[in-house]
Amino acid sequence: MKEKRERRQALSLTLRALSDIRKIVPGLLEISALHAAVSAFGPFLTIYLSARIIGELAGQRRPDVLWPLAGAATLCGALVLLLGGVLLRLRDAKRSLYYNRDNQLFLKKWIAMDFSDTEKAENRDLYLQIEQNTCWQGFGLSKVMECFFELIQELLGVCGSIALAAGLFTLPVPASAGGWTVLNHPGMLLLFALAVAAVLGVAPACKKQEMKGLEYLAENSRFGNRIFGVFGCFVSQQQAEAAADVRMYEQPEIIRHYLTKNMVFGAKSEHGRLYRGKLGLLGALSSGIGAVLSGLIYLFVCLKAWAGAFGVGAVSQYVGAVTALTGSLSGLLTTLEELRGNVPFLRTVYRFLDIPNAMYQGSLTTEKRADRSYEVEFRDVSFRYPGAESYALRHVSMKFKIGRRLAIVGENGSGKTTFIKLLCRLYDPQEGEILLNGINIKKYNYRDYMEVFAVVFQDFQLISQPLGANVAGGADYDAPRVKRALSDAGFGERLSSLSEGLDTLLYKDFDEGGIDISGGEAQKIAIARALYRDAPFLILDEPTAALDPIAEAEIYEKLDTIVGDKTAVYISHRLSSCKFCDEILVFKEGEIVQQGTHEALLADKNGRYAALWEAQAKYYSRG
Repeated sequence: MKEKRERRQALSLTLRALSDIRKIVPGLLEISALHAAVSAFGPFLTIYLSARIIGELAGQRRPDVLWPLAGAATLCGALVLLLGGVLLRLRDAKRSLYYNRDNQLFLKKWIAMDFSDTEKAENRDLYLQIEQNTCWQGFGLSKVMECFFELIQELLGVCGSIALAAGLFTLPVPASAGGWTVLNHPGMLLLFALAVAAVLGVAPACKKQEMKGLEYLAENSRFGNRIFGVFGCFVSQQQAEAAADVRMYEQPEIIRHYLTKNMVFGAKSEHGRLYRGKLGLLGALSSGIGAVLSGLIYLFVCLKAWAGAFGVGAVSQYVGAVTALTGSLSGLLTTLEELRGNVPFLRTVYRFLDIPNAMYQGSLTTEKRADRSYEVEFRDVSFRYPGAESYALRHVSMKFKIGRRLAIVGENGSGKTTFIKLLCRLYDPQEGEILLNGINIKKYNYRDYMEVFAVVFQDFQLISQPLGANVAGGADYDAPRVKRALSDAGFGERLSSLSEGLDTLLYKDFDEGGIDISGGEAQKIAIARALYRDAPFLILDEPTAALDPIAEAEIYEKLDTIVGDKTAVYISHRLSSCKFCDEILVFKEGEIVQQGTHEALLADKNGRYAALWEAQAKYYSRG
């Protein structure tokens, strides 16, 4: 019963994987099947025509028969080679495309997944397992793609070899052969079939045990790949970013120690022990049994030919056909066993891809108001991160309207960034509700609602693409608008110095002509990206952390003009930036402890804001 259930699950997961592969690269499976068909049937044409030629040469040697046969063999061989070569190139091109695109399936899942799930360690670990399984033995979707070609080729090989080998069992030994007529007895055919079946049973059994061994080694192998992935190329990967640390603290010596200590794939490792023992013996047994089977085939064919059942030309046909039959059957069973052994790895793939979305996506369209009249309200909102015991926000209530400048201040861990993530609906609160124009934000279409916000997070990301594409978030963009956004963000002077302008590639990952930018310049580009989006709400999480005080003052003076009728929300550790804002929220331990203008909060000498201001002011005064 358990065996049946496992077979059904193997079939179900493999079919699903084939469907996903087809979506990733349309036409890949069809081209692979055609190439498999040509690869399977091509040799049989050669065997058949060669047998006819040998038979004629051993017999009457008629030129009018030999020349057409030789011509047909040459033509068919050339056509098979040509068609096989074309299909092989097409298949390899599709497969290369697959290996470039296979990660898109997982990338789409990461993007579609609830943001809270993207931050869970168990989900990240699940994805790492998928990557490492693929890198180690090609397990997962890649294994299904590879086995599909082999499966089609072996199936067609079985069909072709049966067609060619049929005469071996139907052509009788003549009565004149005396005692050799025993070869005609049905029991002889049965014995031959049993011998073939017994030998064929060994290969898949060996493969099954090998797959179990590989499954046993999988966790250790993933760890080995993780060690190598982190430390194997550490020096070259980190050289540009941390060259000084690498040299000053002799980090290569530490890395060498870990790589030497964790020789997961070495001769003395668990891998080496198993391949020297059980797994190695299984491979040798499978190969040895194959050689015994080939000997039995030759013996049976030669005995029937000796007894006069068929001519010498047919010997090569039947030997080739039966050898191909056993090889194809063995390959077919081994491939099926390989697919079944791949099931635990496919389970990992689909456990990740099937992570459900818990957040309600909503259906209401966010109103695109010409007057940009929006009001946001937090109504008794509390939030706790998944797995955390304490609340990051507790009973937060406040409201603000469009056009206001709002500053959010507080010490690290006080809940400032959490407040913004809830506002942008990266998370949903466990208690209370957040309203936009009096409607719970959960009721709005999720993507539609997010377009109301342009955010520069503290840990923003720029990519190795042209400057203009980074700002616009796409290859097609309004160039004058991008330039204006860069200028407003304080990057105008640097832009004018770039010979390639907006086409300048950021960083040198793809082109030595790319430029490296400082942290402050990257921050200006990130701010320009938010300005280009032209959303009603502009949210800046520590927007000037990498800028010097003069550049910071310039940014804030410009932003006050640029923001216009938008709502600007600033999270900042530098309280001097709060002077530009209409209202300030002071967070402490997940709660809003003060709210008001800079002057009003500063006047409250016993308040948290005044204490933070004084703590920073004494450092300013030391200049």
